Amino acid sequence: MPYATLETDSAVTLEPKSAATATVILMHGLGADGYDFVPIVEELRLTDALPVRFIFPHARTRPVTINNGYVMRAWYDIKSLDGARVEDDAGIRESAGLVEQLIAGEIAKGIAAKRIVLAGFSQGGAIALHAGLRHSAALAGILALSTYLPLLKSVAAEASPANRKIPILMCHGLQDQVIVPAMARASRDALAALGYAVDWREYPMPHSVCAQEIADIAAWLRSVLA
Repeated sequence: MPYATLETDSAVTLEPKSAATATVILMHGLGADGYDFVPIVEELRLTDALPVRFIFPHARTRPVTINNGYVMRAWYDIKSLDGARVEDDAGIRESAGLVEQLIAGEIAKGIAAKRIVLAGFSQGGAIALHAGLRHSAALAGILALSTYLPLLKSVAAEASPANRKIPILMCHGLQDQVIVPAMARASRDALAALGYAVDWREYPMPHSVCAQEIADIAAWLRSVLA
């Protein structure tokens, strides 16, 4: 399906040739930008019968502690990636607020919340999980790639009843040395303990994406947006 590319300072948008009936908002990983996942869209091979608008927002730049304070695009600061990590509560919530604005913009364009998927890779996936579980209206699904669940202790109190049954696809590489599989599995188990049904997939890859994963994502998108 051909797309028109629209670029602004805040995001890259791929607009389908037919009027969009659904939207995927996909957040990039640490140090990347919205362009990082643009090539994946053609690989999904969605048909003309499923015209989806893809929005790839750019995170703002900020110092990142684990990278020696280097200023880069990041959805929040990361002080460490071990089990005792101190999380950037304010930064996570700030970025989740930007996602809420994007959702509101799509609803204003006529896309119902139940036709919106929140997605993200690594740090972006953490934001997708955080925002999706808390959004006040039922969404189509959450796609969490090579990531983990942030601010776990606040989820039970802050989760939206509307998204208690939201479809969640979590994909992770068995050779991931950035967000180790055990960390991602712990997030999966925490979500399950809270009553969420998580579709969990593992692949023989590092902190990246692979062809089988893209095929699985395409099938999942067709399912939740059917």
